[in-house]
Amino acid sequence: MITNQLEKIIKYNFNNINLLEEALIHSSYFSKICKSNKKNYERLEFLGDRVLGLVLAEYVFNVFPEANEGLLNSHYQKYVSQKYLLQYSKKIQLSNYIKTQKGDKLKDNESILSDVVESIIGAIFLDSGLTDCKKFIIDEIIGEVINSSEPIKHPKSILQEYCLDKYKKLPKYEILNKSGDDHSPIFTVSVNIENFETVSAKGGNLKSAEQSAALKLLGILRVKTF
Repeated sequence: MITNQLEKIIKYNFNNINLLEEALIHSSYFSKICKSNKKNYERLEFLGDRVLGLVLAEYVFNVFPEANEGLLNSHYQKYVSQKYLLQYSKKIQLSNYIKTQKGDKLKDNESILSDVVESIIGAIFLDSGLTDCKKFIIDEIIGEVINSSEPIKHPKSILQEYCLDKYKKLPKYEILNKSGDDHSPIFTVSVNIENFETVSAKGGNLKSAEQSAALKLLGILRVKTF
């Protein structure tokens, strides 16, 4: 079975292989007629996102005992980001195992790939509990890089700090449009700061669209992001 190959790659053997199979199914895989009666990864992703957050929050709290709340959050945000989960998905070649509707190329969608990483976390949590799931997250996803890496501030955080320092106000975000199918939406978001032009950007989810808009505005303002 193809799922057995993935088990070897992620170094975790499921007691209930059905959980892993569910974690790999996109909602588009089933026809519109019967998909309401079929399971897909979305519920497991919801659970996995929360488990990942809990495990990582505890981990950075213990690894950086002298760090303040802001520094802890900076480390935390880096490793729960779509970008970082996407890197792991590519490392294990996750797109080879995801089941989607034929011909729609959803297997390579960055948002879906990072979501499925979270659904696998949710599946492992249900399969064997928090202890084994924590081991998987720390050993396979986080690895040892967190111990030596510098925290990264996200564009939204940098723009927020810039605006508070310069204007004593927060930037304003607005959803301009949402297009595409339900399983592959495209958000268009604008961001505005006082006495400056409004810029907009697109993303596969609201969070990534806001980050892209913030990054675009930071570039115009010539504010360093590293």
